Amino acid sequence: MLIVGLGNPGSEYDNTRHNIGFKILDALVNSLKVSFENSRLAFTAEGKVKNKLFFLVKPTTFMNLSGKAVNYYMQQENIPLENVLVITDDVALPIGQIRLRPKGSDGGHNGLKNITEVLNSGNYSRLRFGIGNEYPKGGQVDFVLGKWTNEELTIILPRIQLATEAIKDFGLMGIEKTMNAYNSK
Repeated sequence: MLIVGLGNPGSEYDNTRHNIGFKILDALVNSLKVSFENSRLAFTAEGKVKNKLFFLVKPTTFMNLSGKAVNYYMQQENIPLENVLVITDDVALPIGQIRLRPKGSDGGHNGLKNITEVLNSGNYSRLRFGIGNEYPKGGQVDFVLGKWTNEELTIILPRIQLATEAIKDFGLMGIEKTMNAYNSK
């Protein structure tokens, strides 16, 4: 399984809404009791859930070039497209809501757009994590690159744990069963 959390590298992006993919993978790495290493194009870690190997990737290519890291690690680890899960923020979902899909459009998300372009396919699974859309017209960039408020953190922290369980189940049960189990939670 190749699990890719989208975000931007650098401390200035820590705890921003756009970096929820990184935050979820950090929680997953902690639960697996492994740690990230600085590797080519990404921070990477490996962990097992019930003897199933999970290869975790936080691209250091910046969001808009995420496809480069995804493609590299798919080739490097010989992982087929159906075993790839990309975790991303989504302004179209209420804060903390998660939605799993086996494929889809980029929904205006530049990270997903680049992955789809590089892989020449949108047929990869994704876990979208809602960050809400409480921003004024024209304020989307500032909103997604903004830091979580304390009030938002009380909502998202338990939902991050739910997302890590969904990721583990994706690896163990596949996308369809995982969607049925988590999309309504």
